[in-house]
Amino acid sequence: MNHIYQWWNALERGVSQDWMSNVGLLLLLSACLWGAWLLVTRHLSVAAEKTRLVWDDALIGAIRRPVSWLIWLWPAAFSLGVIIDNTSDYSSDFLANVRHLMLVWTFTWVLLRLITNAENAICLTAKDVTSINAVSKVLRLVVLVVGGLAMMQNLGLSLSGVLTFGGVGGLIVGMAAKDLLANFFGAIMIYFDKPFKLGDWIRSPDREIEGVVEKIGFRMTVIRTFDKRPLYIPNSVFSSIVVENPSRMLNRRIKQKIGLRYQDAGVIDNVVEDIKAMLSSHPDVDTRQTLIVSFDNYGPSSLDILIYTFTKTTGWVEYKAIQQDVMLEVVKIVHRHGADFAFPTTTIRMEESLQGDHTQLERVSGRGEQARLTA
Repeated sequence: MNHIYQWWNALERGVSQDWMSNVGLLLLLSACLWGAWLLVTRHLSVAAEKTRLVWDDALIGAIRRPVSWLIWLWPAAFSLGVIIDNTSDYSSDFLANVRHLMLVWTFTWVLLRLITNAENAICLTAKDVTSINAVSKVLRLVVLVVGGLAMMQNLGLSLSGVLTFGGVGGLIVGMAAKDLLANFFGAIMIYFDKPFKLGDWIRSPDREIEGVVEKIGFRMTVIRTFDKRPLYIPNSVFSSIVVENPSRMLNRRIKQKIGLRYQDAGVIDNVVEDIKAMLSSHPDVDTRQTLIVSFDNYGPSSLDILIYTFTKTTGWVEYKAIQQDVMLEVVKIVHRHGADFAFPTTTIRMEESLQGDHTQLERVSGRGEQARLTA
C-alpha cells in the first residue's frame, strides 16, 4: 500500500522517470474502473426496477453517465500533467484546478440529472404537474448558481467581490431587462395562483388567445391553438388580461330554443311537460343543476320553447353526442303530439270586390305586416 501511495504521489508531482508506462497504466486503470462501474450500475438498475420507489431509479440514472465521464477524464488530466512535465518546460499546476472543476461539475451534473429524472417520474402519477415543473426549475436554478459560485472560488475569484458586483450589476441589469423580469414574475404568478396548468384549454376574451397549454416557461407560455398553430405568449401578458379556463368547468350547458307553429298552441303545454320529463330521466343530464323547459316567447311566426339544462360530462366530443341525442328526442316528442316546427312564412290572400270591376291583393307577411295592392 505504501508503494502505491508513493507511486501516486510521484505521479501527481510529475517526477516519475518512466512516464510513458505510467500514462499507459493510468489508461488501463481507467478502463478497468469503467468496466467495473458499468457492471455495478447494471446490477443496481435491475435491483431498483424491482422496487416501487422512484428515487432509486432516478438516482442510479443520474449518477451513471457523469461518473463514467469522470472515470475517464480524471486520469486523463493526470496523464496530461505527466506528459507536460516530461516533454516541455511548462508547468502543469493548472491541472489541479481543472481536476477540482471536474469534481464540482460532476456533482452539479448529477444533481441536475437527479432533479430531471425525479420530475419525470413524479409527473407520471401526479395531478398538479405545473407545480412540480415550477419546483424543479427553481431547484435547477439553485444548483446552477451554487455550482457556478463553487467553480468561481476554485478559479481564485473572491465571492464577496462577485456578490458585491452582482448587487450593483443586478440593479443595472434589472433596469435594462425590465421586460424579462416582468415575464419572470409573471411565471411566478402563474405557478402560485394556478389560473391554468399544462394541458388546460384556456382562452381570453381580451385577446385572440385560445388553445391548449403546452409549456409554461420562465419567460413565455406556449399555447397550441385548435388549428395546431403554436402561440408564444410572454408571461407578463397574463397579469393584465382576463383568462378563462374552460377545462375547469363542472358541466356543459345545453341551451336551445325551438319554435312550434301557432296552430299547435293547444298541445304546447304537453310538449313542454314531456320534454322536461325526458331530460329529468336522461342518464347524461345532471338534474342537480338548473333545468328549465318553458314556453318562452311569441315569435314572429312561431311559439318559442326554451330548453336549458346541463350535461354531466365536460368533454367536448361526449357533450356534442349528448346534445344530439337530446335534440333528436325533442323532435320525436313534438311529432308524437301532432305538432311540427315552425319556419318563417309569407301568406298572400287575394280578394275580389263586390262590384267585380277590380281585384284587391292582400299580402300578409310572417311578421304580421300587411300590404294591400289594388288592381
